[in-house]
Amino acid sequence: MGVMEQTKGKLKQAAGDLTDNETLKVEGQAQEHKGEEERKATQAQAKAKAHEKKAEMHEQVQDAAESA
Repeated sequence: MGVMEQTKGKLKQAAGDLTDNETLKVEGQAQEHKGEEERKATQAQAKAKAHEKKAEMHEQVQDAAESA
């Protein structure tokens, strides 16, 4: 999700550079940074989900060992 925002931001910055439009450049930078943060958040969520699955697996192993 964030990758698209980053790309759009870079394109706006380039358009701002070509037209010497400072407002467009700043808007593009902000959009690029927003996209970067969204991408980081998505990656962190995926990593947390993987840790949750791993913890669940260990809990199942523990439960099985306690039942034996």
